[in-house]
Amino acid sequence: MCEKCNKGKYYITTAIAYASGKPHIGNTYEIVLADAIARYKRSQGYDVFFQTGTDEHGQKIELKADEAGITPKQFVDNAAGEIKKIWDLMNTSYDKFIRTTDEDHEAQVKKIFKRLYDQGDIYKSSYEGMYCTPCESFWTESQLVDGKCPDCGRECKPAKEEAYFFKMSKYADRLIDYINTHPEFIQPVSRKNEMMNNFLIPGLQDLCVSRTSFTWGIPVDFDPKHVVYVWLDALTNYITGIGYDCDGNSTEQFKKNWPADLHLIGKDIIRFHTIYWPIFLMALDLPLPKQVFGHPWLLQGDGKMSKSKGNVLYADELVDFFGVDAVRYFVLHEMPFENDGVISWELMVERMNSDLANTLGNLVNRTISMTNKYFGGTVTNKGVAETEEDKAVDADLKAITEDTPKRVEAKMDELRVADAITEIFVLFKRCNKYIDETMPWALAKEEAKKDRLETVLYNLIESIKTGARLLESFMPETSEKILAQLGDGKVTEKPEILFARLDVEEVMKKVKELHPQMAAEEKDDQAEGEDETVIDIDAKPEITFDDFGKMQFQVGEIISCEAVPKSKKLLCSQVKIGSQVKQIVSGIRKHYTPEEMVGKKVMVLVNLKPAKLAGVLSEGMLLCAEDAEGNLALMTPEKAMPAGAEIC
Repeated sequence: MCEKCNKGKYYITTAIAYASGKPHIGNTYEIVLADAIARYKRSQGYDVFFQTGTDEHGQKIELKADEAGITPKQFVDNAAGEIKKIWDLMNTSYDKFIRTTDEDHEAQVKKIFKRLYDQGDIYKSSYEGMYCTPCESFWTESQLVDGKCPDCGRECKPAKEEAYFFKMSKYADRLIDYINTHPEFIQPVSRKNEMMNNFLIPGLQDLCVSRTSFTWGIPVDFDPKHVVYVWLDALTNYITGIGYDCDGNSTEQFKKNWPADLHLIGKDIIRFHTIYWPIFLMALDLPLPKQVFGHPWLLQGDGKMSKSKGNVLYADELVDFFGVDAVRYFVLHEMPFENDGVISWELMVERMNSDLANTLGNLVNRTISMTNKYFGGTVTNKGVAETEEDKAVDADLKAITEDTPKRVEAKMDELRVADAITEIFVLFKRCNKYIDETMPWALAKEEAKKDRLETVLYNLIESIKTGARLLESFMPETSEKILAQLGDGKVTEKPEILFARLDVEEVMKKVKELHPQMAAEEKDDQAEGEDETVIDIDAKPEITFDDFGKMQFQVGEIISCEAVPKSKKLLCSQVKIGSQVKQIVSGIRKHYTPEEMVGKKVMVLVNLKPAKLAGVLSEGMLLCAEDAEGNLALMTPEKAMPAGAEIC
């Protein structure tokens, strides 16, 4: 840890939350993830500026406000207050909370729009196509997937309106070159491949950047019947929030912090941040952010979160059950680097009991208790290791303790936050093992072993302190409590129980009382299961075991995917199987978008003879199930399996 040295500035942002309602735990994950990175960077000696906020314009908000019988401004004031309340509840250390209804932001957006128009990047025309209200996006018929929005899957309606357009194609080649020469710009790499293959290489269409069909937005001041496209408005928060001025009078804070070191966003808005945003910046003659990281989603364990199902999880409710740091631990620890994570009440209880109450809480409690019992709360390093076995276990604990900060730093440098936390808990688990190996209670029975016992407890305390200091970025309150209890020379007399074990049945009982629709949904699911229809198909000729043995099935991870040109049915996936990557073409375009495919673990027939489909080479087959209506579902492993695992 470097508390005194200054490693320079570090500007980190989250996507600003859309102020249409209360954020669920999947939305909250992002702010906690950003906070962990910001706190860690501060601990390393960086001058961190951490910005978050709310996106408050657009047709969706106008409609919601009308339904509620209040003005759009009243609606977003309430929503922004709710969002900020939850961000604060989760103990996030942001430096600025920007709102796109802030006067200084709105003033700059107007000036930015006028400048882009004056220099010929924006022109006036009209737009006719299919419009998705939630996404605030126009689409052509060919871009729709089964007649629905390719981004969110919702219904689109025909619309025509006068609009201003941005000349995206003017900057496309420049952006492609930038991405190719800056491999760190878009992370993970799978997101970069999506953007290049699905959008940039096929060619960019000009982007509609104004609306006339609603009024809740920043007006185009030289043509006030138009309001600025919500994404042009929202994306500029990253520069307006730190003092950018379109007229050249930017603040010292802007000059210091721009370009951003990291834009942390959800994978569903990667296109806006890695295509639209860089092009806007190029047009403004500003440097691009150093890195855009599109994190995966946090999904409810029994499927997509739905208010109608009653399975939406909110941070404040989880905190009531488990506490702030337990929720922080879960969302940070359970999220893979690229693939979606899963959250459920049952999983929360499991992690609470195993990782937090047992591995960490019990370790701290019994270490303090033994130090008080045998030495009155104070131990020093006697340096006693009487046997070769003693020397070996001491050396191993010290080696892991000294190595853990380096391991955590290496993971955090790659934004592998879950892996960084795992490294810290590896240290805590090693401490527990050290107790089992040294058996302090046995040493305490012999007066001659007193110095060895004191050495053991000293080693334990120092190792736990190292882990607790590293834990501060992820579980700040817990870190503070552990260090306070271990003290500086004397442990506390009465150790606090950090995390209490919970009974999963009791928790679920309380949850169902809070959400009676969950219990109703369970009954419906059970009834459906009892009445579920089955499908009989014609039997094929029997095969021998030898025939079956010729087929090789393995788990594959889809690292990129794109639609096959001139085909309405085919997707072309790059599938990682062990150390090799196979290209597989599948007729599943009606059932999955390319974006949905990326990151999935699937079952693959890998030794199918290669063949060309629509002129594209296919080197295997993805396994699917099909219902009576012809709906397809990819076959995926029930448990986490590495790419290449044999299916037998």
